[in-house]
Amino acid sequence: MNGDFMKIRLGYVGTPITIPNITYSSNVTYTNYLKLGEQEGLKKIDQVIHSNFQNLKNVLKYNIQNNLTFYRLSQNLIPLATKKEVIFDYTHTYQKEFSEISKIMLNNHMRIDTHPDQFCVLNSTKKEVIESSIQILEFHYQLLTNLKIPPHMILHIGSNTFGKKQSLARFKKQFLKLPSHLQKSIYLENDDKIFTVTDTLSICEELQIPFVLDYHHYRCNHEKEELNILLPRIIQTWKHVHLNPKMHFSSPKNKKEFRSHSEYLDVQEFIQFLNLLKPLATDIDIMLECKAKDDALFRLIRQLKFYTKYHFINNSTFEI
Repeated sequence: MNGDFMKIRLGYVGTPITIPNITYSSNVTYTNYLKLGEQEGLKKIDQVIHSNFQNLKNVLKYNIQNNLTFYRLSQNLIPLATKKEVIFDYTHTYQKEFSEISKIMLNNHMRIDTHPDQFCVLNSTKKEVIESSIQILEFHYQLLTNLKIPPHMILHIGSNTFGKKQSLARFKKQFLKLPSHLQKSIYLENDDKIFTVTDTLSICEELQIPFVLDYHHYRCNHEKEELNILLPRIIQTWKHVHLNPKMHFSSPKNKKEFRSHSEYLDVQEFIQFLNLLKPLATDIDIMLECKAKDDALFRLIRQLKFYTKYHFINNSTFEI
């Protein structure tokens, strides 16, 4: 903090769109693996992993050159890592590659996290889905641990089978069954259809989980909640982890597809959001979830420079 100012750092998700052919999410499908057979299939996975690591280095280089130190890592770096039928030791085999990536991240003080996909449903009513979800969480934990960075994974509460009350109870039960290393790595986010800010925040407070506010989801699903009243409680959930509170921001695609993310951001809507945050007087990291990724972030920065008198520290960080 600097006097009465609060620092806002922006981040983005996945592969930048500004640089062509730089994806580190190339995949090998299980169907293709089976067609190739085990020996050739593992060779193919190895080729893709090496390519993904090289492209991730390039993405990080691009981020660093543009002062982007807050970033969500794609989960597709290691193809078929959570498929129990495909057995290979990615931790030791790619130790050199993990070490190289780790040095880049640590030397540049990058804040990195992941967001397991929609198949990770911890409060499912199906035993096999819960087992698969735990396997996904273990993979994310191992991936970040291999990179020698604190493992942080953003989750939704998940299923609403048998109603909200039972679903919340199932989440608590399954969360408390997890090994402690996974419990400490999970952060919860409100969703756009079922679990509101209040629902999610109550669980976070009870289980000591940091709460990630998604403003777009709040607008889709808020049941007349007053966010300005809830924000101090949200910030409080971060006190024990010694990190800046993290939030998500995106704009709706249009009125008809309100839940979908737009390519870019509504700058006036973003300024209104910052005005809502300003009384908190605490530094906040905001992940932009836009289809245009890095380009949306840089466009927003240019617009903020025009419309506001914020003090800009670099291409992604400013004080309000």
